[in-house]
Amino acid sequence: MIARGIMLGPDQPMILHLLDIEPASSSLEAVKMELQDSAFPLLKGVIATTNVVEACKDVNIVIMIGGFPRIAGMERKDVMSKNVVIYKAQASALERYASDDCKVLVVANPANTNALILKEFAPSIPEENITCLTRLDHNRALAQLADKLSVPVSSVKNVIVWGNHSSTQYPDTNHATVSTKTGDRPLKELVTDHNWLKNEFIVEVQQRGAAVLRARKQSSAFSAAGAACDHIRDWFLGTPKGTWVSMGVCSDGSYGIPPGLVYSFPVICEKGSWKIVQGLSIDEFSREKMDDSARELAEEKDLAYSCLNV
Repeated sequence: MIARGIMLGPDQPMILHLLDIEPASSSLEAVKMELQDSAFPLLKGVIATTNVVEACKDVNIVIMIGGFPRIAGMERKDVMSKNVVIYKAQASALERYASDDCKVLVVANPANTNALILKEFAPSIPEENITCLTRLDHNRALAQLADKLSVPVSSVKNVIVWGNHSSTQYPDTNHATVSTKTGDRPLKELVTDHNWLKNEFIVEVQQRGAAVLRARKQSSAFSAAGAACDHIRDWFLGTPKGTWVSMGVCSDGSYGIPPGLVYSFPVICEKGSWKIVQGLSIDEFSREKMDDSARELAEEKDLAYSCLNV
């Protein structure tokens, strides 16, 4: 998708730097060969390496999809301790070798806290340039609502995913609209089953990744890749007028979320910058859900720092 121009547009040439661990070097080389064999006009080069310095040298965009997965018998702290070490090392390499304008998207879980660790240990990268992926959750919410209303997914906009990319995330439909023949209408006027919106819908979005894992015995792949492309595309090329998207970004205290946490907010993007949508009304139900996710992220932050003895 990147090489075809889906992420950065049809006129942006690129060189791909592909980093993997040493045991995967043979598979990585095969990916390089297939990219070359596809003869993508925009692809000006492929660097496939297990050397983090070579991978990070002069890069402008970083999508971090690697991490240590949770396996049977592992406690939460075990997973966290593995990943914070990985992301501290990656941060050091980006700090020293990446381009000054480097922008980073963290996909690997725990995505918000991995991004936080990256932010802490790559201080020369502006904090607004480090984000994490909640676009997959955003897209899942749009798809569920479109299915409920039997409308094209492009008709639904301005859903919000607040918080952590975890089961505490809060998909919020209070400000969502649906395009109709007579203009945009509030989603809640069309989905009259508000009990469904407050219960089954939220759980469905929160648990969708687990459902995919059960069905294919592996985590989401194509949909996650598509969401990563969506995230970078909108960040660099801008969100459509009147539309916002969900991105995990460093909180500035907006909506009462503690500053410094990497938290998913509604954002609009223009010319490579994002800004949090301000002034949205927050009802009591939403406030509770948003705060629950913030508390979980604060706990993750403390756990991550304890793993690093910070």
